[in-house]
Amino acid sequence: MSLISLIVTLIVVGVLLWLLNTYIPMDGKIKQIINVVVVIAVVLWLLSAFGVLGRAGDIRVPQIR
Repeated sequence: MSLISLIVTLIVVGVLLWLLNTYIPMDGKIKQIINVVVVIAVVLWLLSAFGVLGRAGDIRVPQIR
């Protein structure tokens, strides 16, 4: 992933989050939960994009029968 696409993605996510917080009437607690979830998802995505987390597909979950 190129640096330009990374920056564009961060800008789009930021603008969408700002639009959600500004123009959609919602309870403050729900907005806070959405903000926290989006920030955590973006941080995990960035860590994965820079190779800090590695690939999530390598984790094997045992099958329960």
